[in-house]
Amino acid sequence: MFGLNGWELLLVGVPLLAVAWVLLALARIVRGHGALRRRVAALEAHRPAGPADLAALRAEMAQSLRHVAVVRYDAFGDMGGRLSFSAALVDDDGDGLVLSSIHARGESRTYAKGVVGGSSDATLTPEEQQALAAARTGKEQP
Repeated sequence: MFGLNGWELLLVGVPLLAVAWVLLALARIVRGHGALRRRVAALEAHRPAGPADLAALRAEMAQSLRHVAVVRYDAFGDMGGRLSFSAALVDDDGDGLVLSSIHARGESRTYAKGVVGGSSDATLTPEEQQALAAARTGKEQP
């Protein structure tokens, strides 16, 4: 064939097949690149979070209980290990709650007190006040 023996044909044919395969692969890449560019353009045109959406998200985040602080302490002199705690959970406006758990030898009591605007109708213990202040400021209180 074409005046070539079997070995010569093999030596010429294999590189030609390799070149053809590379050209087909390049054609697929170019065709895929065009589709990818169209998808990127479509994604850039679609902006799911516009200024109004961002403002709504910020307003929702302000109402979430995302400011948290925990104060651990010994409620009774004969108990060690700081097993009692007060935890404050408030939003950006200082609305939320304070949870306290008082651990004693024979029992454990848990209390929840509502907080509005950074203060509570119920009297807060010093540990609860410390937890609330730490949650509102983001700084640990001494």
